[in-house]
Amino acid sequence: MAEDISYTNGHQRFRYRAAAVIIEEGAICFMSSPTEDYHYSVGGAVQFGETTEEAVLREVMEETGQQYEIDHLVCLHENFFSNSSGVLTGLDCHEICLYYLMKSKGKQFQNQIGNEQVYWIPIQELENYKVFPNFIPHILNELNSGVQHIITRNIEQ
Repeated sequence: MAEDISYTNGHQRFRYRAAAVIIEEGAICFMSSPTEDYHYSVGGAVQFGETTEEAVLREVMEETGQQYEIDHLVCLHENFFSNSSGVLTGLDCHEICLYYLMKSKGKQFQNQIGNEQVYWIPIQELENYKVFPNFIPHILNELNSGVQHIITRNIEQ
């Protein structure tokens, strides 16, 4: 089995990630678990020797149980953050993630794998939810205007 492209060196962590933007019936698909107070994008680490396209298709299947096709790349996200709680406590993180819009299948689905569950959040209500990445509501209006490059810095001091 291939290794994730992720490493930790002291208090620094790097991860190469691919994620999906799945929109069905006016809502966007997010994941969450009972231990978290937020929703996060479907996706995960790219494995060594795998393209980001292969990674996002694999991650969508692993996390949702659904087979999707890629529509197009919408965003390259350079994310710098640190956490004071959870599994990344005490780590300064640097993550590069490519976000792909998936082709709509026309219908929402439900799934739960382990403690992670699919949540459909209506696009019009996104501002009422704590979602990561938090720029998702803003890029939805520009899904067809070329690849966006977003840099976020949320380093706790």
